[in-house]
Amino acid sequence: MAETTDQNKNPLPLFYTAPEPVNPDRHQNKGLAQTGDFGFAAKAVVIPLMAAEMPAAMRSYPIVFSGPEFMPMVVVGIKEGENLFVGEDGKWADPHYVPAYARRYPFILAGSDTDERLTLCVDADPARLVDLDDPSVKIDQPMFEDGEQGAVVNSALAFCQEYQGMLVKTKAIMKVIAEAGLLAERNSKITLGDGKNFNITGFHLVDEAKLLAMDDDAFLGLRKADALATIYCHLASMNSWTSVLHQANLRT
Repeated sequence: MAETTDQNKNPLPLFYTAPEPVNPDRHQNKGLAQTGDFGFAAKAVVIPLMAAEMPAAMRSYPIVFSGPEFMPMVVVGIKEGENLFVGEDGKWADPHYVPAYARRYPFILAGSDTDERLTLCVDADPARLVDLDDPSVKIDQPMFEDGEQGAVVNSALAFCQEYQGMLVKTKAIMKVIAEAGLLAERNSKITLGDGKNFNITGFHLVDEAKLLAMDDDAFLGLRKADALATIYCHLASMNSWTSVLHQANLRT
């Protein structure tokens, strides 16, 4: 259930262009620049979300399900190539929640479902992974110090391992929800304040009527699988289309 960075197997994960394994031979003289810049996410319309994040994210974004495994996604834009929550300065709009998928960048754990151990990789983003002797960039996080992993690498590894655990749990929850027959494909039409219309297609929502019609045993199965919080957060997040519209109208 890991993400792969092998282009011969699957496309690279969203945001990543050239991930490479973290090791002292390659990164001894590299550091992570402190940019605070989410510009790498500026063209995303949806961003993956883990089930554990849904209570925080539902206040800011609609949460839909997409892909063959029906993974949760936050909707951050309504037209292709525009994330309404990332400004021209690369800052994420306050006070909105920033998904862990974006916060872990430029690091990622790579491997396949059959790998016993996953490899910490870093995207070779020249704006972030920079030479320690580059005087034009503020660097206070060397990748390695005296041949040992620096604090930034240790922190990234811990965060990515936590994320991986959330990913495994989310996939298990979504498998239960999908097998219960609760997901239905939907399309939405969005109208902005200036009268422009946009169609959002190809995502799935929980069919609330089917949820309410479930028998007690089937509903209990959802509870035992810890799927109910995911379902109810998703349903509550539908109120956050107003948040997306607000961000869109700020740009008209």
